[in-house]
Amino acid sequence: MKIGVPKEIKIQEGRVAMTPEAAKLLIEKGHQVFVEFDAGLDSGFSNEGYQSNGVTLVTAQEAWNVDLVVKVKEPMQSEYQYFDKQMLFTFFHLSGVDSALTEALLNSKVTAIAYETLENEEGRLPILASMSAIAGNMATLIGAYYLAKPHLGKGVQLGTVMGKQYGTVLVVGDGIVGQHAAQAACGLGAKVTVAGIDTAWMQWLKVSMLPEVDFIVSTQETLEKQVAQSDLVVGAVLCRGAKAPKIITEAMVKNMSKGSVIVDVSIDQGGCMETSQPTTHSEPVFVKHGVTHYCVTNMPGAYPVTSTLALVDATLPYIKSLVETGLQNLIRNDKGFSKAILVYQGQLTSEQVANDLGLQSRFKHLHQLI
Repeated sequence: MKIGVPKEIKIQEGRVAMTPEAAKLLIEKGHQVFVEFDAGLDSGFSNEGYQSNGVTLVTAQEAWNVDLVVKVKEPMQSEYQYFDKQMLFTFFHLSGVDSALTEALLNSKVTAIAYETLENEEGRLPILASMSAIAGNMATLIGAYYLAKPHLGKGVQLGTVMGKQYGTVLVVGDGIVGQHAAQAACGLGAKVTVAGIDTAWMQWLKVSMLPEVDFIVSTQETLEKQVAQSDLVVGAVLCRGAKAPKIITEAMVKNMSKGSVIVDVSIDQGGCMETSQPTTHSEPVFVKHGVTHYCVTNMPGAYPVTSTLALVDATLPYIKSLVETGLQNLIRNDKGFSKAILVYQGQLTSEQVANDLGLQSRFKHLHQLI
């Protein structure tokens, strides 16, 4: 099989979808790997490193003219011209953006395989989890940075000073993002509260992972009180493959003290704060109601070396299965993988995306197409 790895062109996105060592493993199995020139530089992988492992360096167009394209982030509009019935394996977050990308995928008969909805045998999201962990760690560090007075913040440090705690952090969501954000905040020494909806799960987290954290049930009443007294609020809400619900209302944000910070990690799926809007690493924040909002849609791209290594560790087993087993056999035999198929040869196969984007008439069940 011919496998292409384009250079990511999203603003300040330094990750690459395949390392030289991963490419070598595929090449040794008889596959061809084509990597765009300079695709790995920001992640620490030189052109020569790819070539010495058997990779063919190519242009962007040539990287797309293959059987399987492996990326990191969703294609940008300038890349739609390359769509031509190939398989595309990457993060899509189709429900969190307008329908232009989905329409382009459908019209070009691409098969879109989404990292974020691929499940393993335990029903977990192994590829999304790796990036969620990095984003969760980042959320606390970014929040602490923007709380500094020179960065428009209120001047509160998250941490323990001479045995006394300073700074309060609210994490909305208790999944991978929320767990890592809470751990990082506890590590700094801040007072941390996590809001969730499953009391048994929160009790397990309290006993097994986060003994220093206070847990609350996420309701409008509890959130109104907790948001108002928090210096940093981290949005870590996930609805698999769907738009994130707006858990934090604009009224709640208005009640936060001036110079507080919001980091909305759910922004890839539309954000879980009513006041959130997508930002970039070039212009990462905006201020609304006196509160600094950080809503970068590709947070792990700020740490491309770590993120690339973690991402490739998670994706490579599935790439191997895909190229060795074949797409149709993999869909038939792996229910978790089949959940990653959002578009199959130009047919919309994700009912959630169809509902979120108003494309119900384009939806077809995957099993009807195989």
